[in-house]
Amino acid sequence: MQAKAIYIWDLLIRIFHWSAVILISLDYWFLEGGDTLHTWAGYSLGAIVVVRIGWGFAGTTHARFADFFPTPARLRSHLARRSLAPGEGHNPLGALMILAMLGLMALIVISGWMQTLDRFWGEPWVEQLHEYSAELLLFMAVVHVLAVLTVQRISGVPLVKPMLTGWRRLPAGNVDSEER
Repeated sequence: MQAKAIYIWDLLIRIFHWSAVILISLDYWFLEGGDTLHTWAGYSLGAIVVVRIGWGFAGTTHARFADFFPTPARLRSHLARRSLAPGEGHNPLGALMILAMLGLMALIVISGWMQTLDRFWGEPWVEQLHEYSAELLLFMAVVHVLAVLTVQRISGVPLVKPMLTGWRRLPAGNVDSEER
């Protein structure tokens, strides 16, 4: 029997994901804070975060917050099950990470924008908020990547390739509503 594939991540989710990786990497490692390119990369990050939040309410199944919002019941169920369903998008622990990283991205953009306003220009607490939020986001991104690789290895469910192609291959015999 041939392996089946299900559609997990739509194009907008994948564009958001990889655009965020690129913009954050550019702003953190390559662009000088306060320079025009750093500012525009930050505003671009803000724009895609707004689009992603909107898509979390109006998007495809696995893009919607309702599909993966980490309620206490979902967290308990996931921790008791200790596995990843092949047709699942974000598990509840992954959802906590995604929501935290979206919130941090928003905080970084807002605190960066605040530094352009006369009222907050040169305010140490705004600069520290911006810098510490960026540091925390990078730490969380490392944890996110390590968790994805660990879960993929333990569960055998491919997680990286679907973020590139949108499709997740399933072992023969698995059935899902969005097969290919």
